Amino acid sequence: MVPLRSMLFVPGDSERKLARGAGSGADALILDLEDSVAPERTTVARDMVRDYLVAHPDRSRQQVWVRINPLSGDKALPDLAAVVRGGPCGIMLPKTESGADVAALAGFLSALEHRDGLVPGGIRIIPVATETAGAVFTLGSYAGSSARLVGMTWGAEDLAAALGASTNRDEAGAYASVYEMVRSLCLAGAVAAEVQPIDTLFADFRDAAGLVRDSRASRRQGFTGRLAIHPDQVGPINAAYTPDADEVAQARRVVAAFSAAGTGVVGLDGKMLDMPHLKQARRVLEMATLVVARG
Repeated sequence: MVPLRSMLFVPGDSERKLARGAGSGADALILDLEDSVAPERTTVARDMVRDYLVAHPDRSRQQVWVRINPLSGDKALPDLAAVVRGGPCGIMLPKTESGADVAALAGFLSALEHRDGLVPGGIRIIPVATETAGAVFTLGSYAGSSARLVGMTWGAEDLAAALGASTNRDEAGAYASVYEMVRSLCLAGAVAAEVQPIDTLFADFRDAAGLVRDSRASRRQGFTGRLAIHPDQVGPINAAYTPDADEVAQARRVVAAFSAAGTGVVGLDGKMLDMPHLKQARRVLEMATLVVARG
């Protein structure tokens, strides 16, 4: 699967925002049935999301996902029953407690794909894996939970509410220590599961400079994409998670140096490089190639 640099949330009951999302340039839309939809609008949102999926069958340039309600409530199964027949690329599952939730969702999807004549296993899963206090302790459980699992992301806002915190930021504006810990554990959990680590949203959509700084730092840490809550965030996010020309050129130099030396350690620009540097260079070139292929 080509890594998703940007995944834009769109309220499932807003025709205007659905139309704007389609032209946003996001690698994927997440049609939302959870937090952005008022309870009395849930049925309307399900119908609108299903209709949007049916009306937009070409997913070659922009994937379309659906965030359903948590499995722990009574809305998740009706959500799935309504939207699976539209053939979404995947389901984002909020407030998961462990990999067992992913396995359970995979079972529901298999039954509904059979009902609707869809390709078995075609609908993928990304959990929002840190929105409850207990979930923080199970981030290593997603490995092997389902072949449908293609990514993991985390949520700082719901976690703050779960912990009874008034904010998830410190006085300097950075994440407080507990949220930095959870962010790191989600990254490690995704890598352990061999799926894409996707960073959480940057809540202040008016702070473009802050978004760029945070996204670049996120990519340096190992995340390969992030969530967005406003179309204006998409361009900066796509740029931040795409290797630039200087990075690609340096990565090619590193690969060429190892190829010419034929050894596990080489010198380049006065520095000694070993296999982790080669692995990182190859990762940069792979990402650059995938972005080009996406078009």
